Amino acid sequence: MDKKRRVKRIFDSISGKYDFLNHFLSAGIDFYWRKKALDYTGINKNAALLDIACGTGDFAISARKRGIKNIYGADLSLNMLRLFQKKAGWIKGNNIQGVAEFLPFKDFSFTNITVAFGVRNFYDISEGFREFFRILNHGGKVTVLEFSLPSNFLVRSFYLFYFKFILPFLGKIVSKDKEAYQYLPDSVSEFDSSVDISALLLECGFKNVQSKTLTFGIVKVVVAEK
Repeated sequence: MDKKRRVKRIFDSISGKYDFLNHFLSAGIDFYWRKKALDYTGINKNAALLDIACGTGDFAISARKRGIKNIYGADLSLNMLRLFQKKAGWIKGNNIQGVAEFLPFKDFSFTNITVAFGVRNFYDISEGFREFFRILNHGGKVTVLEFSLPSNFLVRSFYLFYFKFILPFLGKIVSKDKEAYQYLPDSVSEFDSSVDISALLLECGFKNVQSKTLTFGIVKVVVAEK
């Protein structure tokens, strides 16, 4: 099964338990991560925002609480988009089923693009970033929130133990999908060791790329400007 179909199957399968598991397995810290990512971006209420790999919409909902009204969501999983619709009726008509590598928007359509824990699921990251560059206004920003491997040995050891053993075990029990929560730790380890988000953004034309880590380095926020 190719990556695109595998990712779609996994997220369609776990969509009903996705929010619970996200918040439970992160002890609720994921809300803080999204808030800080938006803080670093300097987003304001006049933004035209596209949330890529939006899932059930938590990043977009966090932006909405800041007064941003022009928000679109895009995700490969139709089940995720349906749950987003239930959580946020204001998104009606602005949800698009699709992938980052091919976005059905005109050039210069948005001031901001956000992606939370989704870049590692792209089947062609560079192509996705080139699409971001195309549809962003001049001066627009892309904000990537993604897992990373901590540099501190003790934190890294605990993190890897949690990701490889505890998270898949709990995820399997709750979601009933054995593959889904094995894919997560596998994809994070592979992604962090082989992909430099900042370098790829620069290669795709972005400038002023800044990267910050949160919570002992277990996640990072990368902000880049067109």
